[in-house]
Amino acid sequence: MTGAVDIGGTKIAVGLVDESGRVAARAVMPTGAEGSFETAMEGVAALLARLLAETGCSLDGIGIGSTGPVDPVTGAFGNVPFFPQWEDSNPVLVLSQRFGVGAAVENDADAGALAEAVWGAARNHARVLFVTVGTGIGVGIVLDGTVYRGAGGAHPEIGHQVVDASGPVCDCGARGCWEALAAGPGISNWFRVHAPGGAEAGLDTHQICERARAGDEWASHAVERGAFFLGLGLANLVNIFVPDAIVLGGSVMRSADLFLDTVAGTIRDNCRLVPYERTHVAVSTLGADVGLIGAAEVWHSRQRKTGAVFA
Repeated sequence: MTGAVDIGGTKIAVGLVDESGRVAARAVMPTGAEGSFETAMEGVAALLARLLAETGCSLDGIGIGSTGPVDPVTGAFGNVPFFPQWEDSNPVLVLSQRFGVGAAVENDADAGALAEAVWGAARNHARVLFVTVGTGIGVGIVLDGTVYRGAGGAHPEIGHQVVDASGPVCDCGARGCWEALAAGPGISNWFRVHAPGGAEAGLDTHQICERARAGDEWASHAVERGAFFLGLGLANLVNIFVPDAIVLGGSVMRSADLFLDTVAGTIRDNCRLVPYERTHVAVSTLGADVGLIGAAEVWHSRQRKTGAVFA
């Protein structure tokens, strides 16, 4: 089995994934982002040890997918807003030393892209983008089975492309970022400001989507606006990359049926010079397991492509 660790802003999932990309065992714990890195890793190690004991399996390695800036070569965290005390900490070294096997880490969007390219909706495609739409927007790029990295190994922050320069201020400090307009908080913030009684209702994106599904006018406006900006950002990606496949995941895409028609129309209207119809846009087929499957695939991909793993 491959140990898999999916580190998010609010929870950490730990699992065992077999050779066919199947999650054989899993457990979840709160991230405890306000606490220490050491405490979080103690919890991860305890969960992984428990799963190994319960299944009687052994490890061939550990893959980690994590939110925020993380160095895929050294394994160290950068300045992650979710984890103010974790900067320069290294989950790769901690877990590899604890279990006596190699380990590797990638940004969670890159891990998701690997999962979808190998086992999911983009299987057998060479040029794959994975777009996760939830609290924020993250994008992973896999070209011919290899994660694309920028200068210095940096993960491109495509969620912060500007799609409306007069739009709302993003958490990053820029105005009109894709994430600020099409991610969950962008949709719910617009509803709270514009819908009659929206501020008092205090609905999250899931609740707004449910209201839209039931025919609520203002909820439908909020979803339609979010879908337009989601489609606009995706159209930019189609124009730039003309990928074989774009796979959509994340919590907002649990209501993908409310978004996809507008997304498709926006791509069509804004991709006039490229064969946009050759880009397959699909919702993740791996569901909630994409993070753990992706984390495991981080380990396997690093073994296959470079051998650059830590022991």
